[in-house]
Amino acid sequence: MTRDVRQAGRFTPTYPRRAGRFALRVVSPAAALGVWQLLTSLNVDLWLRFSQFPTVADVARAFADRLSGPDYWTDLTASLTRILTGFLLAAVLGVATGVLVARSRLAEDTVGPLLEVIRPIPAIALVPVAILLLPSNEQGIVFITFTAAFFPVLVSTRHAVRALTPMWEEAVRTMGGGRLRILGSVVLPGALPGIFGGLSVGLGVSWICVISAEMISGQYGVGYRTWQDYTIVNYPGVFVGMVTIGVLGWVTSTTVELLGRRLTRWLPRTSYVPGARAPRQARGATNPPPSAPRTEEEAPHDQLV
Repeated sequence: MTRDVRQAGRFTPTYPRRAGRFALRVVSPAAALGVWQLLTSLNVDLWLRFSQFPTVADVARAFADRLSGPDYWTDLTASLTRILTGFLLAAVLGVATGVLVARSRLAEDTVGPLLEVIRPIPAIALVPVAILLLPSNEQGIVFITFTAAFFPVLVSTRHAVRALTPMWEEAVRTMGGGRLRILGSVVLPGALPGIFGGLSVGLGVSWICVISAEMISGQYGVGYRTWQDYTIVNYPGVFVGMVTIGVLGWVTSTTVELLGRRLTRWLPRTSYVPGARAPRQARGATNPPPSAPRTEEEAPHDQLV
């Protein structure tokens, strides 16, 4: 499927076009579902006990039944509301705190040690604190989600700001720019790649913690419903919840990735970017790009006549 093409004086591998890539993305999960159906329908028990698993057909029927009822959409709305509220709060406060700690020695000496003590504590371990501190379970779940995303965003923002080249800031100061101008035209744009890296990580951790918090103290939500199905030995329903969590996580993380790519269009794309198309050479142009002038010793004899 791949071949080598000589271009610009070197060999570069080509990859299937958009239709071929779409086919690969469809075939891969379809093959996994086929293997799952085969192993579970045959009750294969070698080392892994697939006889305990529901088949793909059982999960599909449970999914169809769940979609036709109101509980599924209520749980979906509750989980999305919790994750979006906590994550947006963590994004705003995490970026602000990261910039403050990276730019201010006073903030680093006063706030930094406290944050470093709290940061290693798993967010799900704060469930008892949330139950005691906040007046409702709903606020407690949002607090857990916020805590889970806050520290990845904070750490990535802090490192991204500290890694900026000092000459950019000096150039703005030379042209008469103040602190706000430096923050808006140098610090935040330069740190955007690192910030969105932290947002992607924080969103994934938030999904893990919000589902766990819903299992422990929730009344609605995908995590709560999945745990309820497990307690009544409804294994197809458990897999419905798992598939729902996976799809929701994939959609939200893809949204963050596309937004980050949109806001950092000015960055040079030196590596593979999903969905990006490589620039094509102009039609009929077969010559390599012009190189630097050669000396008389390097030039062929027929060009020196």
